Amino acid sequence: QVQLIESGGGSVQAGGSLRLSCSFSGDIFSYYCMAWFRQIPGKQREGVARISSSGGMAALSDFVSSRFRISRDNTNNTLYLQINSLEPEDTAMYFCAARASRSCQTAGFTPTMYAHWGQGTLVTVSS
Repeated sequence: QVQLIESGGGSVQAGGSLRLSCSFSGDIFSYYCMAWFRQIPGKQREGVARISSSGGMAALSDFVSSRFRISRDNTNNTLYLQINSLEPEDTAMYFCAARASRSCQTAGFTPTMYAHWGQGTLVTVSS
């Protein structure tokens, strides 16, 4: 059974950086395209970035800027999200998600298209 565990969240001041990690287990990581989502309490979960199973193709959602970068290490079964120049508006719970497909392009950032989810890691940015 696929298990995803996020880590790396925390409380930081605006302008700082964080690298979130998502550890994957229970299947062959390189068979899955991956994505990061975030959710602010009271709001819908929104996509942040996605990456193909090989790591060769990545995309950011329209809601985030190039301050965000998604990457993966298929040797170590880990997904990453680098966030630079953090802003208070980035405060949210961040989730990683997996889809058993080479590409997440068809799934886009529709949460129901991803079968596996982690429990989330909280990012809090203070001004």
